[in-house]
Amino acid sequence: MDLNNYATMDPVMLMSIINMKLRDEFDGLDDLVRYYEIDKAALCARLKDAGFDYLEATKQFR
Repeated sequence: MDLNNYATMDPVMLMSIINMKLRDEFDGLDDLVRYYEIDKAALCARLKDAGFDYLEATKQFR
C-alpha cells in the first residue's frame, strides 16, 4: 500500500494501515516514515487531529 496520499486518507483507515505495518513490517514509526519518505510530524499531526496518539511503548496509534 502506498502511503503517499496519507494526508487525504480516511484517518481511521490510515491509523489501521499504519498500525498493521508497524506490527508486521517495521520496528517503529521512525523506520516506517523513513521507508515511505513521509514527514513524521505531519503524519502524527494528521492522526492526532483524528484523536489518535502514537504510543512508543506499544509502537502503535491509539
